[in-house]
Amino acid sequence: MNTSPKTSARTAARLGAATLAAAALTLTQLAPAGADSIGVADPKDLGHGVDLRSVEVEHGARNVVITTTHTDLRESFRSGSSGSVFIDTDPTDTGPEYVFTGGFFVGTDYQLVTTDGFAQGAVGQPVEGSYRMRVDYDREHVRIRIARDAIGSPAEVRVAVRVAGTRPDGSTTRTDWLGEPRTFTEWVAQ
Repeated sequence: MNTSPKTSARTAARLGAATLAAAALTLTQLAPAGADSIGVADPKDLGHGVDLRSVEVEHGARNVVITTTHTDLRESFRSGSSGSVFIDTDPTDTGPEYVFTGGFFVGTDYQLVTTDGFAQGAVGQPVEGSYRMRVDYDREHVRIRIARDAIGSPAEVRVAVRVAGTRPDGSTTRTDWLGEPRTFTEWVAQ
């Protein structure tokens, strides 16, 4: 067997390339089949645990999953942390058709309702269907899963996200939107 430095370098290069190819194959298989997604970052601009840092929208064959990342989420009701995800499913109709609203502290609730815009007066009826919200305080994530058929099985979706909270003195924080107020992410196809 030839163990010259040149041969060893070639063997190491081949092994390195094979390792990279295997790693790339593994990473591409982690994405759900038939899903498209988008990730959007948001600046650290709210001195509160609900501060929105990023939003990921995954549009899969069965579900739409929205994951928000925050800074220092707290379990206590004193945080007053809550948020709303406005979901646009119809490119021909300006504005959202649904809004998912919930608190991000222990003991709170959430609901998916129809809407005809961003104002509270535009909120309609609760949506029947499968949806769920989970808060992971260790990872500082809020994960919302909505069955596609609950929102009409749209070909594409986009979201606008708004969050807010309560300070220790009882005052409320300003509203933190993903990007500019009432603006949506890019469309995410199924």
